[in-house]
Amino acid sequence: MSFPLLTATAVLPALGAIATAAVPAARRTAAKWLALIVSLATLVLAAVVLVRFDPDGDRYQLTESHAWIKDFGVRYELGVDGIAVAMIALTALLIPFIILAGWHDADPLETGSKRWRPTQGFFALILLVEAMVIISFEATDVFLFYIFFEAMLIPMYFLIGGFGDRAHEHGEKAASTQRSYAAVKFLLYNLVGGLIMLAAVIGLYVVAGNFSLTQIAEARANGTLDMATSTERWLFLGFFFAFAVKAPLWPLHTWLPNAMQESTAPVAVLITAVVDKVGTFAMLRFCLQLFPEASTWATPAILVLALISIIYGALLAVGQRDIKRLVAYASISHFGFIVLGIFAMTSQGQSGATLYMVNHGISTAALMLVAGFLISRRGSRLIADYGGVQKVAPVLAGTFLIGGLATLSLPGLAPFVSEFLVLVGTFARYPVIGIIATVGIVLAALYTLVLYQRTMTGPVKAEVEGMPDLRVRELVVVAPLIVLLIFLGVYPKPVTDIVNPAVKQTLSDVQKKDPQPEVEASK
Repeated sequence: MSFPLLTATAVLPALGAIATAAVPAARRTAAKWLALIVSLATLVLAAVVLVRFDPDGDRYQLTESHAWIKDFGVRYELGVDGIAVAMIALTALLIPFIILAGWHDADPLETGSKRWRPTQGFFALILLVEAMVIISFEATDVFLFYIFFEAMLIPMYFLIGGFGDRAHEHGEKAASTQRSYAAVKFLLYNLVGGLIMLAAVIGLYVVAGNFSLTQIAEARANGTLDMATSTERWLFLGFFFAFAVKAPLWPLHTWLPNAMQESTAPVAVLITAVVDKVGTFAMLRFCLQLFPEASTWATPAILVLALISIIYGALLAVGQRDIKRLVAYASISHFGFIVLGIFAMTSQGQSGATLYMVNHGISTAALMLVAGFLISRRGSRLIADYGGVQKVAPVLAGTFLIGGLATLSLPGLAPFVSEFLVLVGTFARYPVIGIIATVGIVLAALYTLVLYQRTMTGPVKAEVEGMPDLRVRELVVVAPLIVLLIFLGVYPKPVTDIVNPAVKQTLSDVQKKDPQPEVEASK
């Protein structure tokens, strides 16, 4: 029996979470180091998955299948395609940086205070989220996926509500109230989406007789499972609704700005760069593969929603006074691009969307974590409270600028390639939507450059005169992310080589081919 590599990649952070939670409260530093070591070991396992995966091999590789609940056809089935491998690598890569960036986020609330926040609990919850996200990317049994798709809400709820941002202009009591509101809103929105998906999962079992993604897809392809058109469309809507909440897609997005605003910067990165990717990933894996006809039927409406997300998110980002809310609305705009690429139904669009998920995770992590370092120094999230930071903390300002330029998809940085592919893929089939979507690029330049100008340039405000530059730990967090943004901006081939075969198979599921160019290229 071969080593269960996929299981180990998910189980290791789960066991690490248990061990971290068991560390005595007085030994906060030991809990931090344990969590960091476990996250690095998980990264090594993810790297082994990446190395062992053959892009030109079978669609799902490193598979594991064991009986679980026989009476209901539920199996413990895991397998990864190129898209899942990319998402696992992104998750495992970001978690060590999230832990390092949040090294002091669960320390005592006040110097010498007896009010302690459970440091070991903070890092244990981060590892638990990592385990659940990874197994969600690996699951090829629909019921198994659903369990962890929903279960990850619990640790996220406590991370938002119990370990929120300390920077609040109205004091700790108001901050606690806002954190509780944001955590409950996050939970309710996602629970409603999950309950609707549960009804669809049960409906799928009634129709197909099992929960195996591969078996259902194969039965649909060879004609042994004939699903009524109306049934398929209702089931598709049940799945898509839950994924659109998680993504988040307009108008189901309103939980995200509150959650990111009230979370610490590392937890905000965990939300938008890791957890939210499960929604867009699931659209590719489950919606398109299980419900190809319904996916084609719903495409026009979904493209309109994606377009609204792009423009709406960017417009609201322009008008934000709060740094974290600005990044949150920018992310809503970026997720609109990802969904646009998925449902453009072209190889360029879907390759761009998958690459966008990776690049957005890295760029958002870079920008938000530097913003978190900035906020922790000044004690305020308000843009108006800053000015002239580049004169007193040039390295901080420089890394903030690179993160911002990546967010606006500057050529030479990683998000540019993915956004370009999404737009090319959209233009090929829906030129009008592609043209309108480019407005989001202009607005991204506006909100990013205005943010930098108001916080980093101009006269030095008295409150930031003594602001220290990035420390060694903070540089260790930011520098590798900046390097990755530049490397993947110049040479995205390592990622595209992994995801492109999976994208072609996904297009084949929905029986779509790339539109032929009207004018052939000259030889």
